[in-house]
Amino acid sequence: MFTSVKGKIMHIVKLLRFGIPLILCSGALLPLSAATSVDKGKATPGKIEKQLKGNAKAGKEVFRFETFGNERFWSDAMRLPKGMMDAKITPLQALQSGLMIDIDSVPSSIRETLATELKSDLSVQKAPNLNDPQMTIKLIEANAVIGIVPKDSNGDGHIDLANGDKIGLSCAMCHAITDHSVFDLPGGGSIGHRIDGPAALTLNVGKQLAVAANSRAYFPFLQTELGGKTIGRAPKGLTPNSTEADFDAYLTNPQFYPVGMFDDTPDGNGNPVVNTPFFRQDLAAPFGSAGEQSSVVHFANGVYTVALDPTSLATPNGMALLKALGKDAGVQLSSDYAKILADSGVTGYPFADAHKAGKPGKPATLVGLSVDEQKLADLQAYVQGLPAPKGADVDRDAAARGRKIFIASCNGCHKVDQGKPVTNNLVKMNKIWPGYKPEVLALRDPPLDPIQNAPGTFDDKMIVVDASPGGGKRGNAVPMLLDLNRKKFFLHDASVDGLDSLLDPERGEESPHPFYVSKKTERADVVEFLRGLEIKQ
Repeated sequence: MFTSVKGKIMHIVKLLRFGIPLILCSGALLPLSAATSVDKGKATPGKIEKQLKGNAKAGKEVFRFETFGNERFWSDAMRLPKGMMDAKITPLQALQSGLMIDIDSVPSSIRETLATELKSDLSVQKAPNLNDPQMTIKLIEANAVIGIVPKDSNGDGHIDLANGDKIGLSCAMCHAITDHSVFDLPGGGSIGHRIDGPAALTLNVGKQLAVAANSRAYFPFLQTELGGKTIGRAPKGLTPNSTEADFDAYLTNPQFYPVGMFDDTPDGNGNPVVNTPFFRQDLAAPFGSAGEQSSVVHFANGVYTVALDPTSLATPNGMALLKALGKDAGVQLSSDYAKILADSGVTGYPFADAHKAGKPGKPATLVGLSVDEQKLADLQAYVQGLPAPKGADVDRDAAARGRKIFIASCNGCHKVDQGKPVTNNLVKMNKIWPGYKPEVLALRDPPLDPIQNAPGTFDDKMIVVDASPGGGKRGNAVPMLLDLNRKKFFLHDASVDGLDSLLDPERGEESPHPFYVSKKTERADVVEFLRGLEIKQ
């Protein structure tokens, strides 16, 4: 299904000591990960400072609209506004890429014309407002496109993107949807009242990155070529000599950058993972793709100082971090990135509004920087209290039968009561994947685990990323089992289509997450139970 060249290059990669172990985003990996045992080791990341008490009301504003200065990266380095205007992106195209429009933020005059248009007999392809590029700009300037935040950069009290004002990104980009009460585009975005917390599962991140006029500025988060070799879903990696067209071709290929997924680690590997929810984070732990973060505060700081402004990796602190973790390969990744930034005229970085804090390489302060700790604490308070979606309306008798099977088969890791916190232990890789037979690519100094990899895509995020920077063991975090009815693909690498397939023994005993229900009728009952899971009030 996906192209992989890892098996052919293991011996060469070992010599290159390939890999830069960083982890930034994605709260929980697996929508279902019942295992017979879990690792007792826990991630123990360093602290930014003593945790502050958060204010959820203030955190709502942080979640929705705070950029911590990343508008300078997205506007001046990626040049996203220029790319959108040059490409004449229409609202319909924005929706096709999975973006969501908050109807409550749309100016009343536009809201009325949109509503009239959508109620008419016109097809969406002929609807005037949905196919007007100027309408896209108006919606962004009105702060109505969820997660894309306009900034009055020149301080004149007026937002005007055509005249130099900027746009940044907030948490809501990947972790909010609408109730699609006004318009719902199948397989794409929607227009309606915003709902904070659920994962944006139809978001086409690759396509959106490709719209930027300088998508090369996102180099460390894509599949690169180091020493003539590459690891990821694409047969070829990107280099400093790759053109903008090369970058865009990679980003817009759903086999290389699948819809509903985000490559959240600047490790030079092509390893997108499924977008994850951000509601009831008081029940989730640990945080990060490999469970090396102990709190939302630490996780979010990495997002804002690196993931949403990767130029920090081209600074001396960034290079020192990558060198310590990836040796020569780390230096090359940082150097290649600095060359791309120079060649494309990007200067004045890093752009995040952050201060020096901690040591580079610590999970809490990846590049020795921290954004406003009080705002991070407020954000944590907000997402801890965000309500989880209700479960699907299911057949109660079938769900009750499925519940009994689930308790008998899956209780080793998962709780039936979704209102209780998940375990903060990690499920070891060889437990969640019995067929896991990695090859060591390079040794690292303790407490870092060796850089290692196995064929396929399931451990792509773990090749050079694990919990060992914080003292934890390599493994997967146990997720909450909520909002599963909206999910069409499962496991963090989206390698399984549907809950029934996930539980079907036809996948084989050596496959990732080989915890099955053999009888088809019983499997259907478990699926019904899982679809209806919710937190009881």
